Amino acid sequence: MSKRPLEVIELDRVRYAAGLELMEARLAQRMKDEVPDALFLLEHDPVITMGRRANADNIVVPAEALAARGVEVFETGRGGDVTYHGPGQIVGYPVIDLKPDRKDVRKYVCDLEHVMIDVCASYGVKAGRVDGLIGTWIDERRKIGAIGVRISKWVTSHGFAFNVSTALDAFSLIVPCGIRDKGVTSLSLELDREIDPKQVRGRLIEAFEARFGAERIAY
Repeated sequence: MSKRPLEVIELDRVRYAAGLELMEARLAQRMKDEVPDALFLLEHDPVITMGRRANADNIVVPAEALAARGVEVFETGRGGDVTYHGPGQIVGYPVIDLKPDRKDVRKYVCDLEHVMIDVCASYGVKAGRVDGLIGTWIDERRKIGAIGVRISKWVTSHGFAFNVSTALDAFSLIVPCGIRDKGVTSLSLELDREIDPKQVRGRLIEAFEARFGAERIAY
C-alpha cells in the first residue's frame, strides 16, 4: 500500500489561540481537499484547556491565581475534560483525512496512544494503555501523554500532548482529564535526566509516519 503524503509543520512556542487559528485554517483547507494531511508540532505558553465535556470544578485554583501565574484558560472544541499545556510539552495536531479506509474513531485514538508508546520505547521507557481511560501511561498510574480530538466529516483536528520536560507542578492547578486517582509524569522524570523536546520531535514524526502509513513531504 502506498504511503500517504504528510506535511509536518514545526513551530516553536506559541500562544494557544495562535496555534488554534493555524490548525483551524488548515482544517478548512483539508476538508476541501486543497492540501495534504498535516501534523503540527509545537509547544504552548501555559494554558488550561477545557474540552466539550469539561467540568469547571476540575480547575482547582481561582481565576485570579491563574492570571497571576500567567496561565490562560480556553474552552475548546476537542473531546475530553480539563488539561494543561505548557513549555516542555510537545503538542501534536494531526489534521488528516480518515476517509476512505480509516473511519474508526476508536482506532484513531488508539493509534495516537501508540505513537507516544513507541516514542517512550525508543528511550527505553515502557509505556502502555489503560482500559477505560484515554492517553498513554507509565505503570498504569502516571500519565505521560494526553489525547483530546475532534473529527468533523472524518477529518481530524486537535490531538495529543506528550510530556517531555514539562513542569509537572502546573498540573496541580487542575484535576488532569478529570482523573483524581492517577498522577502525571514526563519523559525527563522517567529517565532522571533533562530531555530537550526538540530532540524528541524527530522520533515523534517517525512514530507517527509508521503508525499511520504516512511519509513526510520533503521540501
